[in-house]
Amino acid sequence: MKIHEYQAKQILQQYSVPVPEGQVATTPEEAEEIARQLGGTVVVKAQIHAGGRGKGGGVKLAKSPEEAKQMASEILGMQLVTHQTGPEGQKVKQVLVEEGTDIARELYLGAVLDRSTSRVTLMASQAGGMDIEEVAAKTPRKIIREAVDPGVGLQPFQARRLALSLGLHGDQLKFGTKFILGLYDAYISTDCSLAEINPMVVTRDGDLLALDAKMNFDDNALFRHQDILGLRDTDEEEELEVEASKYDLNYIKLDGEVACMVNGAGLAMATMDIVKYAGASPANFLDVGGGTNVERVRNAFHILLSDKDVKAVFINIFGGIVRCDRVAQGVVEALQTIELKVPVVVRLQGTNAEEGSKILEESGIKFRVARDLKEAAEAVVQAVNESA
Repeated sequence: MKIHEYQAKQILQQYSVPVPEGQVATTPEEAEEIARQLGGTVVVKAQIHAGGRGKGGGVKLAKSPEEAKQMASEILGMQLVTHQTGPEGQKVKQVLVEEGTDIARELYLGAVLDRSTSRVTLMASQAGGMDIEEVAAKTPRKIIREAVDPGVGLQPFQARRLALSLGLHGDQLKFGTKFILGLYDAYISTDCSLAEINPMVVTRDGDLLALDAKMNFDDNALFRHQDILGLRDTDEEEELEVEASKYDLNYIKLDGEVACMVNGAGLAMATMDIVKYAGASPANFLDVGGGTNVERVRNAFHILLSDKDVKAVFINIFGGIVRCDRVAQGVVEALQTIELKVPVVVRLQGTNAEEGSKILEESGIKFRVARDLKEAAEAVVQAVNESA
């Protein structure tokens, strides 16, 4: 789950990570009043779940409350397009009005789970304020990494080592060490999947601040954090993904034309790969899970067919825990309540596969039943081409 910048900063403050003073506004008038309270010179920042806002015109400096009102009126309601939103952009509904900062240096600090080592890893770089992916690709030596032993947590000497790599000395080294330990504590305590501060700035007065903040959370751990779950902004999420979450379906929308319904994450990934290999593109990732029942399949099918980009549906089920006849019955019941406008290719293997195929064949609904994965992928690509 993602949250907004201002929400991430509120969490970081609880762990002694310093942030600029600021408030959220939903109208230009509110932005003007906040700017007046902060002393006049402020930064007005669009609040959407995407990076690159400054390049898209979503971050502007205002030197007076009147300018803040004008800037907010330009940003609020705009369809902000960045490299992370896609060409359709994201509508801005609120802005963060924050005190201006006299910046001397911009740094980068982040925490993420490194799956290759199964450890939380802290990353620091003096190349802050830039796309860290670009820095990693072109000048990886500029990124310093510190892996954390899960048995003992981040040690002060590791935090000091990272602070030194950022070029901090004297009091800044002491504050930087505390800053890094605070970020790690926030990451662990809230079950983050990503905590990133870019830029972490050194001001002209020598202070350290988290000028921007991004935090993503492990969905599977949110039951432990009802306060964080309350920060969810469904307006920032894909509509179909929000709908799928109501039924506890593992669904991610993609930009292809073949809707995929699969049980098991590994098989779902393999299905997407073979669709691509056969000459089409998957429209989604959907794992209906191992404990699938008729209602679950029906809900999944409704979501798949709600995607206007879908030109064919590929149902790929391996009957292990889930029975193929239950999946088939769910598909038939779902299609009895909605109008089917795209071809459906089904591949059933495993427990009760023959019974499932029989249910499909006797349903009176036109299915293409394939016997193996290669045949199914070729059939669904053919269906897409014929539809086009």
